[in-house]
Amino acid sequence: MSRRTPHVSSTALRERAPMTTESYARASDTPPRRTRPPRRATKVLVSIGLVITVLAIGAQWALHSSYLRVQHVTITGEVHESAQQILAATRLDDHPTMFSVSSHGLASDLGAFAWIKGVSVHKHWPNSLTLHVRELQPVAVAYNAQGDLRYVSAGGRDLGAAPLSANYPTLVYEKPSNTSWPYLHAGQSAALVASKLPVAFSAQVRSITVDAAGEVTLQMTTPLTFVLGEPTELQQKFVAIASVIAHSTVRPGDVIDVSVPDELAVTGPAPS
Repeated sequence: MSRRTPHVSSTALRERAPMTTESYARASDTPPRRTRPPRRATKVLVSIGLVITVLAIGAQWALHSSYLRVQHVTITGEVHESAQQILAATRLDDHPTMFSVSSHGLASDLGAFAWIKGVSVHKHWPNSLTLHVRELQPVAVAYNAQGDLRYVSAGGRDLGAAPLSANYPTLVYEKPSNTSWPYLHAGQSAALVASKLPVAFSAQVRSITVDAAGEVTLQMTTPLTFVLGEPTELQQKFVAIASVIAHSTVRPGDVIDVSVPDELAVTGPAPS
């Protein structure tokens, strides 16, 4: 078989049937295929763009409009600070946006007030707040290095000036090595014990002494002295103290060691 293209004569070409008018019309009636533009996708993109634009404009309006800025503040629970002091410290009197106000931020702003333990905020949209202030409670008093009597919290915090008539036990830190306030650190055991005193004899506790090792001693108004040692097993030690006060024959000035609650040791007063 020849690899060449077969020769077609001119006679054969002339014998082919020419295209008639009818066949040409049929061929021309077939419409060409057209590619439709992605109209649906375009509409979706346009819609998304409009939504984003509206949200951005709305956010800018909210940030700059007085409608969503703090206009009314109700404060409860404050005792040692005035409402005006709280408003100034938190800058709520500058009418910040409602979105920018949080309990964490307010607590940070109020950290300079010794009595304030924390604060919670409730939002009443569109522009009102209710703040509930939680204050610390004093459990004792103590003298600072300048000789001023101060209220002390359960955590050993200096809460501020106290009158000499304040009816709380007095904390005493033995042999301080400096003039710093000791009840937040080495002397914190005394504040802890003061916060745990039972009603049964708390009014009889005149002072609570703590040393650098954290060991605690109670001086009573009777006068008796109870050695607690470390501030552990306080419930059992307090039960032992209440039992001694109610049932034991002790003499004024006696020292009762309750550091081991089940093995009390009583000694006479220390020689003067």
